[in-house]
Amino acid sequence: MRVFVTDCEGPISKNDNAFELASYYIPRGDRFFTIVSRYDDVLADIVKRPGYKAGDTLRLILPFLRAYGASDEGMRRYSSRNILLVPGAAETLRFVSRLMPSFIVSTSYEHYISALCEAVGFPFENTYCTRLEMDRYRLGEDEAERLKEIAREISEMPVIEVPEGAESLEDLSERDIETVKRLDEIFWIELPRMSSGRMLREVNPVGGYEKANAVRDIASKMKVDLSEIIYVGDSITDVESFRLVREGGGLTVSFNGNSYAVREAEIAVLSHHTVVTSILAEAFNKLGKEGTIELVKEWNLKSLRMICNPNLIKDLEDLYRERPPRVELITSENRERLMRESSAFRKTVRGEAIGMLG
Repeated sequence: MRVFVTDCEGPISKNDNAFELASYYIPRGDRFFTIVSRYDDVLADIVKRPGYKAGDTLRLILPFLRAYGASDEGMRRYSSRNILLVPGAAETLRFVSRLMPSFIVSTSYEHYISALCEAVGFPFENTYCTRLEMDRYRLGEDEAERLKEIAREISEMPVIEVPEGAESLEDLSERDIETVKRLDEIFWIELPRMSSGRMLREVNPVGGYEKANAVRDIASKMKVDLSEIIYVGDSITDVESFRLVREGGGLTVSFNGNSYAVREAEIAVLSHHTVVTSILAEAFNKLGKEGTIELVKEWNLKSLRMICNPNLIKDLEDLYRERPPRVELITSENRERLMRESSAFRKTVRGEAIGMLG
């Protein structure tokens, strides 16, 4: 038996729900979130702060969302009204679920994942996501005002620029090092002293190694080796899962991934439609990892017709007439190029603001 596991935002939907919630609730929330998200990249990939993982942006922003009035009901309502699927995503989830056990592993808050599952008919019990009861956390008026002051301060900060190949904090500009130091003071000294600091301690986003733990849990429940898993992701939060599955002999696919995703995956997909994911999943189910890799090496309609469901081929032919997808095996020779091209392409699918996030 083989198993399909996918991230949600990127491979399934165009949303970045946390970014959108911040933009909705917090003044200048788009800039606020972008700054905190870039700080997240630095902590997870460069500083490698102990106990910190990619995607912990989703706990860092919580006190500010609460200060500006976010509630469980409000987050559910906003999420359900603003789901934006990648074309073909609902059909892909239905098709792949008929082929093999299928799971979504997402850093997103459960409010969004439950709304998406309801919209596409995917079983919520087959998902892993960030559990959150926002209404549990009560803020005094003075604390809420202080959090709003800090939010305004963060929104005025420069967006941290991470140089290509940066390996330590010293590789950043002096300006950005100062920004990181101030954000360290806010998130690891000032906020923990507030009552809302509980949120930073108690909410555990499913990103980084927690996504990898979810994949391990799926393999255990399904009683399969990691070599029987195909994992689809697109961002820094998928890096640990990519490494786990790849090293375990499974197949890893970057779907419109950023540089972090392409760096760790084995196949790069650049597509405005998820039919390519359906085809790769069917190939993996029939041929396993090596057979799928060989198919990608010779990616053409003639080869695909011999393997894939005729309805998928028809959808793919339609896609080639409109917006031809690209599917490439990632190698040491083309990795840097694909990192640039996929990062640029994802912005055409998800928009500039979301596409530039880690």
